[in-house]
Amino acid sequence: MNRENQIYRITLLGSLVNILLTVFKFAAGILGASAAMIADAVHSLSDLLTDFVVLLFVRISARPADDNHPYGHGKYETLATAIVALALLAAGGVLLAEGVQKILSAMHGTPLHTPGRIALWAALVSIAAKELIYWLTITVARRVRSSALEANAWHHRTDSLSSVATALGIGGALLLGERWAILDPIAAVLVSLFILVSAAKLLHEAIQDLLEKRLPPEVEDEIRRIVAEDNEMSELHQLRTRRVGNVYSIDMHIRMHGNISLYESHRHSMLLEDRLRAHFGPDTLISIHLEPLKVNGVYQKD
Repeated sequence: MNRENQIYRITLLGSLVNILLTVFKFAAGILGASAAMIADAVHSLSDLLTDFVVLLFVRISARPADDNHPYGHGKYETLATAIVALALLAAGGVLLAEGVQKILSAMHGTPLHTPGRIALWAALVSIAAKELIYWLTITVARRVRSSALEANAWHHRTDSLSSVATALGIGGALLLGERWAILDPIAAVLVSLFILVSAAKLLHEAIQDLLEKRLPPEVEDEIRRIVAEDNEMSELHQLRTRRVGNVYSIDMHIRMHGNISLYESHRHSMLLEDRLRAHFGPDTLISIHLEPLKVNGVYQKD
């Protein structure tokens, strides 16, 4: 099964889970009069919307390179990650405002209703379902190296953890009685804060990729190690790396003895490209500039 199909299958499975949970949570939140559960339902709805974003943008990013996009369309996947993060920020902001408003109202004497048990059951079901779909999604994301799918997996995880906070708030309110009903909106606020932190982290990483931040030092060290496997190649310099969607882009200058023929230097270059693609993936973008050895600023012929 190719990369695109793997992403599609797990995202569609996640969408089905999100549809069922969204309906169940809204119903449980309304019937159980739980602000925390309604907040959790909104989170599941945002999960569902971002599933569609991932499906759309991954299809676009899978298109081959063309005249207008010589490096391919991989940045669309990074853009999908940013959109997922923005959706999380929006959902978290709304939930935070609503939760704070309910807490302030309660502090000024407005009575709060103790949530019903159906809201607690909905939270427990959500924890189990979303934790399962998180592990399934993150496994596929890491296997196919998809930043958008990994972001969506963390969206599932935040929904699972938000349901934990929801369950604690609702459970506390049920066990301790109506005087502690304020635990429900407090749980909603905690959920929203967790969502905002996760979203900010995802957005930061997506922006860094869009701004073409270099690859991590350990990846560049691995590139240098692979280059050093060829004894004819030396003095790797001007190494420039970046991520284009789910693939790496590697540009470098390498020096070789000046008496090596053009045929031999090209052969060494192609063998290096093969080793890099075997290590980092067949779609890795590689540009190698070969130079003669230099001594005291002067290129050497032999």
